[in-house]
Amino acid sequence: MSVREGEKGEWVVLHVSGEMDLVTSPLLRQRVHDAVADGRRSLVLDLSEVFFCDSSGVGVLIATRRLIRSCQGRLRLILPAPAPDGAISGVAGGGAHVNKVLAALGVRRLFDVHPDVASAVDDEAGPLSA
Repeated sequence: MSVREGEKGEWVVLHVSGEMDLVTSPLLRQRVHDAVADGRRSLVLDLSEVFFCDSSGVGVLIATRRLIRSCQGRLRLILPAPAPDGAISGVAGGGAHVNKVLAALGVRRLFDVHPDVASAVDDEAGPLSA
């Protein structure tokens, strides 16, 4: 897994790629904690290039949601939007697995999901439906 950090106005954007599993998920957890420790309360997790996510990855997402809510922050996820034919758009199906895992566990509805960074940082844009 790799995590690149960027900024869009008041938003910290963490671009995550690769696998979110027991071995790699602590890296994302640490990057989230670092952002919050720096006083950042508006966070976008771009998961569009994550091709595998196990329960450890889901645990980090739920813990991130809890942390951001505890400091009255905002969290938004980027997952690819379903294409009209039911396929998932994005790089080699990136993010499709995360979308399926969150939906299968019944937790996708807990997150504010957007199709791209521009939508996620735009307070006027609404999230994708759960």
